Amino acid sequence: MRVLVVSESFLPTVNGVTNSVCKVLDHLALRGHEAHVMVPACGAPQSYAGFPVEQIVSVPYRQFPVGLPGLHVQRIIERFGPDVIHVASPFLLGAEAIAAGRRLGIPTVAIFQTDVAGYARRNHFAALEAVAWRMMRRIHRHATVTLVPSSATMADLRLAGFRRLKRWGRGVDLAAYHPRNRLLAAASELRRALSPRGEVVIGYVGRVAPEKQVERMSALRGIPGIHLAIVGNGPGMPLVRKKLEGMPVSYLGELRGTALAAAYASFDVFLHTGEEETFGQTIQEAHASGLPVVAPRAGGPIDLVTEGLNGFLYRPGTSDELREAIELLARDPALRQRMGEAGRRGVLGRDWTTVCDELLARYRKVIRTTEIKRERRSLLKSR
Repeated sequence: MRVLVVSESFLPTVNGVTNSVCKVLDHLALRGHEAHVMVPACGAPQSYAGFPVEQIVSVPYRQFPVGLPGLHVQRIIERFGPDVIHVASPFLLGAEAIAAGRRLGIPTVAIFQTDVAGYARRNHFAALEAVAWRMMRRIHRHATVTLVPSSATMADLRLAGFRRLKRWGRGVDLAAYHPRNRLLAAASELRRALSPRGEVVIGYVGRVAPEKQVERMSALRGIPGIHLAIVGNGPGMPLVRKKLEGMPVSYLGELRGTALAAAYASFDVFLHTGEEETFGQTIQEAHASGLPVVAPRAGGPIDLVTEGLNGFLYRPGTSDELREAIELLARDPALRQRMGEAGRRGVLGRDWTTVCDELLARYRKVIRTTEIKRERRSLLKSR
């Protein structure tokens, strides 16, 4: 297949959208398909996985480049001639690619990944939330299919009037994130720094931003024998430092690759605090690393954490259940081990190869569906 991949975010920016796009491109190369990448101008590499990367004129918005739509988008599509267009977390650039695909009769697969309406709601922009929903509906209504990462997101989108929705989760690197990483020298060294007197390490990994609500870790103040570890950085860091002042906490900054895997391996429990996650990739990475997970009963975590089996879910907006879950895990190493093992077992079928093969099957289906519709129209015209 010839696949045009359009993404609102790409390298050197590293986030959930960029990561999944890179995994898809890696898999397209592995399976021998052709691809062309279109992204907002952001200092991206000229190629990735052997595929050319074309940068579209963009404007900055809150440190993020926003690709500008225009006729140049359709010209790029016509020049490459894709069988299908993959649009990751569509906004202005993605919307133009979907519209161009519709005009050209090329099927489009839109990936819903960013909760724009949730962002507006969190910032108390009630009017903006309604506008955000209308905008997202308008963008996705012309896509051949919209793939959503979780059952909670599926329910939200159906309630908001979205159509042609299918589930597609995210994969996890089962080799990079593994319980055996605890034997790594880097993990042992970090563990000694975080737990010099045998403290139970409660870890967080992710962007430190308002929507991640990392400051909720303050609910753990006073629990004896624990140490908090935060991997990541972002605009929410000043508030987090203020709320956690005086607590036993280590700020490890942004980590990637083997350093990130070693950080997971140095934790005893993984705490996910964000209540607006469409999926929750770090939860899968924690489970793959053999950790029990505590997360809010909202959004993506509902599909990933089974209460009492591989972790605990607490009521959003509250602190009592969060604190109780951490207290229970902190004093029961056998429970931590059982839940960690269950978490690892639960993600064994979610490696990126399996998940991306599911995506390729979806490509083939929309391509064939579009061909059938085109054949029917030709048949009707000939009569």
